[in-house]
Amino acid sequence: MAWASFPALTPHNREGGGTGGGKPPVMKRSAFLALGAAGYVASQHGVAALAADDKPATLHAGDLASGPFDAISDVRGVRVGHLTKIEGEGPLRRGIGPVRTGATAILPNADPWMQRCAAGLFFLNGNGEMTGTHWIAESGFIEEPILLTSTTCVPRVADGVIDWLIRVHPEIGISDDVPLPVVAECNDQALNDTQGRHVHADEIPALLAAAKSDQFARGSVGAGTGMRAFAFKAGIGSASRVLRTEHGGYTVGVLVNANTGLRRQLTISGVPVGRALANELLPVFPRRAALERGRAADGSIIVVVATDAPLEARVLNALAKRTSLGLARTGLTSQISSGDLMLAFSTTNLTPREGSKPAQRLETDDDRINALYGATVDATESAIYDALWNATTMTGVDGRTIYGLPHDRVRALLAGR
Repeated sequence: MAWASFPALTPHNREGGGTGGGKPPVMKRSAFLALGAAGYVASQHGVAALAADDKPATLHAGDLASGPFDAISDVRGVRVGHLTKIEGEGPLRRGIGPVRTGATAILPNADPWMQRCAAGLFFLNGNGEMTGTHWIAESGFIEEPILLTSTTCVPRVADGVIDWLIRVHPEIGISDDVPLPVVAECNDQALNDTQGRHVHADEIPALLAAAKSDQFARGSVGAGTGMRAFAFKAGIGSASRVLRTEHGGYTVGVLVNANTGLRRQLTISGVPVGRALANELLPVFPRRAALERGRAADGSIIVVVATDAPLEARVLNALAKRTSLGLARTGLTSQISSGDLMLAFSTTNLTPREGSKPAQRLETDDDRINALYGATVDATESAIYDALWNATTMTGVDGRTIYGLPHDRVRALLAGR
């Protein structure tokens, strides 16, 4: 069980209008409350929905049905967990707080070290980091969990992954091989004290042990706690699609950590929402912030794709590449300072660590693979909308405030398209 302190959010500007020049919502500390693997977000207002059930139907891209969770965990065996850390308020105290950060774990199966999944990669823009990918590209499989976190926490999270693997497999590094952790980052310095590197190695084993194949929280949780996209609060989003029977009935699930995009770019279901809201609910920066250069300027997005289709690495590389089309539908253009990194894996094409690889028929039918490509594009687009829809207004270091997407305004814009 990971522990998180969630500040209470006032409803001011959650649904209504306003501008970036307005007074930011008052935020107070709430009591410490548990955040389990299922991912319920607790606050003074009670337990929030795991995934908003009031989303407009137009946020569902494409004509394929979702799985029961509309999440990456709809792919059988995939496990997700969050570690969310929210503490303090007021001026930045370097190395101390305020803290608005966390980590998210995605396990391809219960024991990826022993049951290695075929995997592929695509990097749309490389101003970011996803460790361990050289070996994935070389071998064509992934043998560790996938961790998402804040940029400056990558080494500590990787250290925690190694700790967990050694606990589960004590012969690692002695009579067994050594791991190359897969940890991907986005920069949360707009709201978080990044110098503090507040995600610690000793918190990661519990996070990994608690991850479950279940519904989980979206928005400002886990690695998405301090993230923003299109100048709105964002973070973790997820979606899934189930192919029709004639295309194999396979499931594709996508999880994103969205932290990129300019307000004017935001397009939702073909509607230029960002242009319509160009002067509303703009981020509030009471003190001058150096967020216009480097990785802080345009942020990044991490995309993880899971499928139960038995695909080889070559096709998984192509599947990862198709996620960039889902990004484009939302208006993203992959700025110079953005790290847009994608990883895809198959839960059914396994290479056991012990024994020989079993004979297996891989999916090679063109029509089915094309259907998987389309499902991936649709699920990626919807996962970005999901991150925006579920994230709520947050105030962080130096009183900086990033507003949540105004649901009523977006509903009206989509209804009038």
